[in-house]
Amino acid sequence: MIKFTKMHGLGNDYVYMDAIHQKIENESSLAQFVSNRNFGIGSDGLILICKSEVADFKMRMFNSDGSEAEMCGNGIRCVGKFVYDKGLTDKKEISIETLAGIKILQLNVENGKVKTVKVDMGEPILTPNEIPVISQEEPVKNLKLQAEDREFKFTCVSMGNPHAITIINNTAEFDVETYGKILEVDKAFPNKTNVEFIEIVDKNHIKMRVWERGAGETLACGTGACASVVACVLNNLTENIVEVELLGGSLEIEWNKQDNHVYMTGPAVTVFEGELLQDK
Repeated sequence: MIKFTKMHGLGNDYVYMDAIHQKIENESSLAQFVSNRNFGIGSDGLILICKSEVADFKMRMFNSDGSEAEMCGNGIRCVGKFVYDKGLTDKKEISIETLAGIKILQLNVENGKVKTVKVDMGEPILTPNEIPVISQEEPVKNLKLQAEDREFKFTCVSMGNPHAITIINNTAEFDVETYGKILEVDKAFPNKTNVEFIEIVDKNHIKMRVWERGAGETLACGTGACASVVACVLNNLTENIVEVELLGGSLEIEWNKQDNHVYMTGPAVTVFEGELLQDK
């Protein structure tokens, strides 16, 4: 039996497994199985909590298609809740190793359980070959790409994983799937990309829908929200502290001018726990 916990951050849901105290194998195929909403548990992917030599814990994240990703903003908040609520740590400030570097989490605890988490997401990456995106511009703010009948202008940012952000008039009526799946694999993005479609409400409020690389449209994306605020600030569209309204709820994102770090604050929720038969 493999014990698991289903959790979500703003509806961006993952299956979480303690890989410190139980052996997890064939992670990629396991991620595809548990993510299936008809024949598995149902999720946007699989997140493993592992031992780390350089931080309190290590997070490994797999998309629903089995590919391993660098980071997930909504996912890492739930990692913080997982390790605290299950007694793996009693600290309210913890470090998490990811493929996008070490992230520092501040846990807001109420009645013995983590309610919200503030994550230091680090500095945004704006250098084209580090995002990566094929462009001669730095920062990349005018990348024009064609998809079907439309041309889009993108600002590109990495928060440890690549994001391409474009401004549209109305997120509610936009066909994210049609355009997202084309733009994700555009030749301008050597490692594919997450695609964010942004509607500016005012200087402190934006709406966002996201097509996630390897997963399709999801209800929320924490790294995408961070990248989107960075893109909006770069284009003088918002202030540096912004409410990002996603399909699953809202995040507060701050691009701090003093240390150049991006901070994300939002909820983490446990849905249910169970055991997975190993002969699935």
